[in-house]
Amino acid sequence: MCIGVPRENAKTKLLGAALGLIRERGFSATTVDALCERAGVTKGAFFHHFKSKDELGVAAAQHWSAVTGALFEQADYHAHEDPLDRVLAYVQFRRRLLEGELPEVTCVVGTMVQETYADHPEIREACAASIFGHADTLVADIEAAKAARGVDGGWTAASLAAHTQAVLQGAFILAKAKADVEVAQQSVDHLTRYIELLFAADA
Repeated sequence: MCIGVPRENAKTKLLGAALGLIRERGFSATTVDALCERAGVTKGAFFHHFKSKDELGVAAAQHWSAVTGALFEQADYHAHEDPLDRVLAYVQFRRRLLEGELPEVTCVVGTMVQETYADHPEIREACAASIFGHADTLVADIEAAKAARGVDGGWTAASLAAHTQAVLQGAFILAKAKADVEVAQQSVDHLTRYIELLFAADA
């Protein structure tokens, strides 16, 4: 008996298509027809799995969190013994991800939330959960780095973790504005210097 590889179902295909199209065009310009064409499924299949484009948007944000979460969980920056080295290696890992064509290196949820925050609260909340949920994965290492170096400074680990995401999302915007990934890479390099100086100044 030959056991084949399971075929990707229509919902998974649509979610994968959504990640690509939102990065390329934005959420507003991504139509149901375009999603179906990219995924190779019928419009009936779309509405079987999603009641509306907004519901697809929420699911896309959650799918993005799952896909990227697995990537970051397996990343090599976790291997460093020193917690500050882990934080700095995380930033360098993010920089390495900024290699390729612009749509391939930007953030799905960052793109969506800029377009949807005012009129699509469910999508905004899903994007916020993704962005801040990812930031939360850095908090323990930042707290450990503060404790190891006796750093106080009047700032919290959670606020620095959120700031890393602010820099990264801002870097994506600059890269889109200039149609050039290099400006984003430079922003991430400044983030590395900032973190190094923050711990050096407060130690």
